[in-house]
Parts: sequence; C-alpha cells; structure tokens
Amino acid sequence: MQTIAVTGATGYIGGRLVPRLLEAGCRVRCLVRSPMKLRDRPWAAHPQVEILPVDLSDADSTRSALSGCDAAYYLVHSMISAGKDYAAHDLVLARSFAAAARDAGVGRILYLGGLGETGPGLSEHLSSRREVETALQSAGVPVTVFRAAMIIGSGSASFEILRYLVERLPVMVTPRWVSTPCQPIAVRNVIHYLAAALENPDTAGQTFDIGGPEVLTYRQIMDIMGEELGVGRRLILPVPVLTPRLSSYWIHLVTPLHHSIARPLAEGLRNPVVCRDTRIRDLLPQPLMTVREAIRAALQKSDSGEAETTWTMAGPMPGDPDWAGGKVFVDSRSTPVRAPAADVFHTVCRIGGRHGWYANWLWQIRGFLDRLAGGPGLRRGRRNPDSIALGEALDFWRVVALEPPRLLRLRAEMKLPGEALLEFRIEPRGPDACQLVQEARFHPRGLLGLLYWYAVVPFHAVVFQGMLAELRRQAERAALSGSSPGPAENPPARRTPYPGA
Repeated sequence: MQTIAVTGATGYIGGRLVPRLLEAGCRVRCLVRSPMKLRDRPWAAHPQVEILPVDLSDADSTRSALSGCDAAYYLVHSMISAGKDYAAHDLVLARSFAAAARDAGVGRILYLGGLGETGPGLSEHLSSRREVETALQSAGVPVTVFRAAMIIGSGSASFEILRYLVERLPVMVTPRWVSTPCQPIAVRNVIHYLAAALENPDTAGQTFDIGGPEVLTYRQIMDIMGEELGVGRRLILPVPVLTPRLSSYWIHLVTPLHHSIARPLAEGLRNPVVCRDTRIRDLLPQPLMTVREAIRAALQKSDSGEAETTWTMAGPMPGDPDWAGGKVFVDSRSTPVRAPAADVFHTVCRIGGRHGWYANWLWQIRGFLDRLAGGPGLRRGRRNPDSIALGEALDFWRVVALEPPRLLRLRAEMKLPGEALLEFRIEPRGPDACQLVQEARFHPRGLLGLLYWYAVVPFHAVVFQGMLAELRRQAERAALSGSSPGPAENPPARRTPYPGA
C-alpha cells in the first residue's frame, strides 16, 4: 500500500483528491496548517488517513512529515492567505518543499499548475505558477506537472466568478478578454488525472496540458452559463478601456471574490489558455465532459448543497470568508443572557404572532410592504402563541430547523429578490447563563438582490439589534420571575441545512 502525502487538503482540489486516493487503496497523509479545518470532512476519520499539522515554511517539520511517503501532491496556493505577496511566498514554499521531499526520500511530486502560453506577456498569476513548477523541479525529485485552464466545478473560484456575473447582470460591459480562447476542464476530469497518474510510471517527470474537448471564448462560455441558469444569453459589450484593476473591483462588487483575489485572476484572462498537446488523453484515458455538461453538473451540485469543496475553504482559519461559497450575506449578532438556556430558547420560540417581533415598528412596516407586494405579510400569525413545530408558519417566516434548547431556524416566505434565513442559537455558559447568537443570512438573486441587501443593511442595527436586546430582557425577566419554560416546543427534529450550504 502506497503512502501518499497531500498538501492543500483543506483546499478546493485537495479536499476532493483525498477521498479518490482512499478509494484507490492508498494511505493518505494530509499536511495542513490547521487540522481543525478537516475535522468534519466525511473522510477525516478514515483508518487510512493521517492528518499532521505542518508549516511548510519549516523545512524540518516538512521533511519529518514527508518521511516514508512514496509520492506527494503539491496543491498549495497562497493567493488567499498571503494576499498581494502570494507569488514570492509561493516560490519560497515550493523550494523548501522540494528540498524536504528530496531529503525525505519521496519518489515523486505531483503538481497542478496553470495553462497558458509561455513568454513575457504571461500574467503575474500564471507566471507564478510556472515559477513554482521550476522550484519544485530544482531539488531533483521527479515532478509530474498538470497545467489546467478554467476548472469548472461547484465552488471553484473561476466558476463562481462566471456564475455570479451571468446570474446577476443582464447587461455586461467587459474588457476585451471575453474574446480570449479558453479550454476549460471539469473538476472531476482534473481529479481523475491527478489520481490516475500515480499508477502510470510514464507520467513521472513529465508536464501535461489538461483540458476538456472544447476550445471556446469566455463570451461563449458565458452564453452557455446563461442558458443553463435559465436567464438566457446576456448582452455583452466589450470595451478597450477596462484595466485588470477596474475589472477586479467590478468582480469584487458583483461576485463573492475580494478584489485582491479577483485581480490576478482577471489579469490571467487576457492570456489564451489552450492545450498545446494531448498526450495525457492516451496515457490516462477518460470521458471528458463538455463545457455545458460540466456547468450543468456543477450547478446541480451547488443548488443541492452537495458541493464537496469550495474555493473559500483555503486560507488560514481567521481569514476564512463567513459566507461559504460566497452565496449568502450574513448579519451576525450576539449577547450574553443571565438566564438558563431553556428559558432563553422558550423566549425565542415565542416570537411572531400576537407576541410580535419585539420592539421594532419597522417589522410592521415590512409586513405591510410585503402584503402590498403580494406576500403573506404578518397576517398569518402562528398556530399557538407558546409552542411551535417544525414546518409551521410564523407570520412571513417558516420553521425549518428546531433543536430544543439550542437552535431555531426560520426561512423567509416574504416577497424577496433572494432567499433569507433567520437563525437563533443558544450556547450555554453555565447553569444560569448563556450566549444568544442571532444570525440573518441572505442569498441574493440577481442584481436586484444585491441592491436590496445593501438598501436594508443600514436598518439592521435597529431591526436586529433591537430584537436581540428585547429577547434578552424577556428571557432574564422570565428567569427572575421563576416562570417555567412551559410545554412549548416539540421534540428535536433533524437539522435542516440552509439553502445553498
């Protein structure tokens, strides 16, 4: 049985590669900065998985972690964690890793880089990928390099940029890169190449271009995305004045990616990324998905909440984006409460109906506007003023998760340009104290959804902070009076994930 080291197991590609290697019968050793990030992965408890905390900039710990490994996957990219200095940081890490692999006796290194023509016109991002290739090869360990263009898969950064641009903008003013040829590849095809290369010695020390069966322009890919999203083809107006910097800020505004990440990706779009040879198709044959097939599969995974990994999983724990996959805006607030968790949960479960939404006349206005728009408003009330059950309506919300005495989650059924959730979590801090966490999540639909979110954000301090404060007062009053939490809530129900998780 081979022992395979995987760096970047917390990232987009690495997180999908590990289970594939396990299926192939390998023993997998994950070298990660934060082992806690892998705690909840379905494969983390597999008997053939070993998770080691390793700082790749530390040559000694890296060499020790690689000891006894037959091969190592280098899937590290510090664009998120290192910011604008990512290129220099990646180069240092690659050199250190190569030397550690040589000293540890690793038989080969496998690396996923970027496709693109060589030469002085290469973007900083793609140039960095090439420099990493050279650095990995510098220590004498055979390196298998795979160069890919856009990877189409649920949660990939380039896919998310494309999806959000097409979904949210009926008219796009774009740079001239929309006419650049590109040869995308489905993520499942990438994972197959990476895993199958281990079994073919002819791939050792070789560099391969990998791509799907089609060469398309980004404009053509956008057209396919629009058709698969059901929004039709968008009006695209290429102009010569949009610089990569301006493009990155535009991407930052419309998509989940920060401009510091979007800029190197936007710069790379100007380079043609087309396979120059197809040797890999004969060495490691597999059915290659078309762009439409790959987009359709990715959308199905995203919409069902079954995406194995997303681009947001990379990076250090403190810097991770709060809205995983970039699909929801989050307003999170919390307050300490001097009351037992049961009292607090009972108070939270009494919201809506004749009890109202606590201390905020803005809720009444919102209910009135919802009725004008054809929604239920606040007129539905609730079945019982003191008890609720999974699936019941609370005015213009519905109970979608109920776990006494720790969780209540509501989904909005008001007229909205998107999907909204309101969640309450009670975290005990002793027998007579707890922390009440209130979280509002919004998944915008189209440009109108974005405008709606930014329009209501200024009112959150009044609406949500006021509701949280009143819930705390009500719970503490109930605890002081000694009143029982009462019958209220039904037994715990199976937790339902929020849409788009």
